[in-house]
Amino acid sequence: MAGSEAAWQAANAGLNVIIHEMRPKVETFAHRTGNLGEMVCSNSFRSDDHEHNAVGLLHWEMRAADGLIMKTAEKHRIPAGGALAVDRDPFAESVTAALKAHPNITISYEEITSLPEDGHWIIATGPLTSGALAEAIQAETSAEALAFFDAIAPIVYHESINMDVAWMQSRYDKGETIEEQTAYLNCPMTKDQYETFIDALLAADKTEFKEGETAGYFDGCLPIEVMAERGRETLRFGPMKPVGLTNAHDHENKAYAVVQLRRDNALGTLYNIVGFQTKMKYGAQKDVFKTIPALENAEFARLGGIHRNTFINSPTLLDGQMRLNSRPNIRFAGQITGVEGYVESAAMGLLAGRMAVSEITGKPMPAVPNTTAMGALVTHITGGAEAKTFQPMNVNFGLFPPLEGAKNGRRNRKTRYKGYTDRAKVDWQGWLEQSA
Repeated sequence: MAGSEAAWQAANAGLNVIIHEMRPKVETFAHRTGNLGEMVCSNSFRSDDHEHNAVGLLHWEMRAADGLIMKTAEKHRIPAGGALAVDRDPFAESVTAALKAHPNITISYEEITSLPEDGHWIIATGPLTSGALAEAIQAETSAEALAFFDAIAPIVYHESINMDVAWMQSRYDKGETIEEQTAYLNCPMTKDQYETFIDALLAADKTEFKEGETAGYFDGCLPIEVMAERGRETLRFGPMKPVGLTNAHDHENKAYAVVQLRRDNALGTLYNIVGFQTKMKYGAQKDVFKTIPALENAEFARLGGIHRNTFINSPTLLDGQMRLNSRPNIRFAGQITGVEGYVESAAMGLLAGRMAVSEITGKPMPAVPNTTAMGALVTHITGGAEAKTFQPMNVNFGLFPPLEGAKNGRRNRKTRYKGYTDRAKVDWQGWLEQSA
């Protein structure tokens, strides 16, 4: 995501760009193709609400900056209630085609194994950086690379789901059309069924870490077993919460818990189990997930998995222009910088590309206002965060400077968030005009 967006921004500014991509020659745990912009963990860019949600605001800012990722996501959008979800394979194919067709972009398919000495570079290798390059980065920074574990949720074939039990509905009926309001498939559970599921989940065989692997998890992608170990009711107040849903087959009885599946492709043949990242072994996954009502005969297009992600301690290693302090000819962008999520990664690629253009052309670029989603995020990773406790971070309004005269409290939260987004849009448009 980050590399694709960085290349697009720089090439549109008139620079000649080379994208170095090791896939498909060198594979990763999570990728299936050699396409640029391939989505591996989810098909969702999360909320598209740009008035009350920080990631939705980030969508808006990237669209205003002619971002390739947002433009392509809109082209391949599929119903997902208030979220922006895409048909992942056509999305990646379109990103790849756009970059290949750009007259200023060349794609070179080979692995980069060391830090380049000359030229202007953006390292946007994501969380699955190749071993050789990760070692080179570690040697250069004289710091142990931080790491955490990330998990992937399973995908189910729609035709194998029992629709006599499941029903279609987005939580709180979000979405402007009936299609959007029914973008999610719901599997209800009674209290006894929920307890049986939790028992099976806790007892299942799980992937164990290798000796010496002590990294933690990113809270936004916790495996469901880890959540269950924190308390038997944790899942019922997390991804399995029953609120905002009414069972189409039984209006009278409220479900104790609900498992949601979100459409994963435009055809509606694939659905991913929302929030069900897991480190269970494959055989155990099938046994446990088939205890879910409506999934008793489920067939899986992909089972869940867990992999190690790495990221650098950006607050200590990068300057305000996202350059490596010890090698200012190298910028970092994307998830390797410690931002979390597809959108955040692409956003940092957008900024890195524009910063590189400014430096190469000698045209000064004003600092990105930290009142914007883009600015708040880059400020966080390049010095705003506490280096000693630095961990991957999604964009959120806690990163924004407080509004003048704003009152705290839950009752005023929606108004306060609207204040953040209104201010950000004005400042972002102003920044784009000054940077043109």
